[in-house]
Amino acid sequence: MKNITVIGSGTMGNGIAHVFAQHGYSVSLVDINEQALQKALATIAKNIDRQVAKGTFTETDKTNTLNNIKTFTKLEEGAKNADLVVEAASENVKIKMDIFKQLDVICPANTILASNTSSISITQIAAVTKRADKVIGMHFMNPVPVMKLVEIIRGYSTSNEVCNLIMETAKKLNKTPTEVNDYPGFVANKILMPMINEAIITLYEGVAGVEEIDTVMKLGMAHPMGPLQLADFIGLDVCLNILRVLQDGFGNPKYAPCPLLVNMVTAGHLGVKSGKGFYDYANGTKDLVLAERFKKQTQHALAQ
Repeated sequence: MKNITVIGSGTMGNGIAHVFAQHGYSVSLVDINEQALQKALATIAKNIDRQVAKGTFTETDKTNTLNNIKTFTKLEEGAKNADLVVEAASENVKIKMDIFKQLDVICPANTILASNTSSISITQIAAVTKRADKVIGMHFMNPVPVMKLVEIIRGYSTSNEVCNLIMETAKKLNKTPTEVNDYPGFVANKILMPMINEAIITLYEGVAGVEEIDTVMKLGMAHPMGPLQLADFIGLDVCLNILRVLQDGFGNPKYAPCPLLVNMVTAGHLGVKSGKGFYDYANGTKDLVLAERFKKQTQHALAQ
C-alpha cells in the first residue's frame, strides 16, 4: 500500500497523517473545513520541530514528511485513489456510518477501509458497505507520533488477509499492533473508561479531591498521568460517549457514567479542548477547577 487517505484532521487525524507521511507514504488528509486542515498542517510541523530539536529528525525529514501530505475538502477527491483509508472522524455512530457508505462507493474495490474508532462496533460499520471483509479497526493511541500501540480490531467478517496486512502496515510505522475482537470498547477502553469513571465517582462522593486522586494513581500505581487529568486530555465528552457505548453494548449498569461527568459535559467543560475540565488550561496552566462545585450541587440534590 502506498496511498493513504485519512478522514478527519483533528488531534487523532493529524497524528495518523503525520506518522504515515513520516514513513514515506503518500497521504491525503480530508476534512470539510479548510481552516481545520491548515491548523492540522501547522500542528504536524510543530510536532516535527520537537523531533528535530531532540535530534531524532532532520530538517530534510521534516520537508519530506510535509511534502507527503496533500489536503482535500471533498471526500471523493481525497479518497478515490486510496489503497487504505483510515477514518478518524468524531466518535459518533451516524457520522462514521455515513462516511463508510460514501467510501464504499468512492473507493476502488480493493481499498481497505479502517476506522480509528475507540469503541464503536467495526461489524456495525462494515454492515453499511459491500466489502465487510475489507473493513477493520485501526485504533491509534494519543499522541499518535509518540504512542507505540495500535489496537487492530477484527470485525465479524474481516478477512485474515486484511487483518495480516494491517498488522504488517502498523509495524512499518514502527508501532506495536495488537489484535483484538470486536466488542464494545475493545480492550483499551473497556478497561480504561470504567477506571476513569470510578475516579470521577470517587470525586463525586467526596472521598478525595482532584489532585489527591491523581496523586494516588500516579505515585501509588505508577501511572504517568492521573485518571482525571487523562480524562481532560481525552476529552470529557469523548469519555462520556464511550461509557454510553459500553453501557448500551453490554447492558450492564456498571458502565453508567457518573452524574458529575454528565453535568460537566453539559456545562461545556470538556477538558483541554475547551480550556476547562477537572483542571483549568485557559492560561496554559494546569490549575485546579472547582469540579467539586458540581459534586456539591448533585449531592445536595440527592439529599433532598
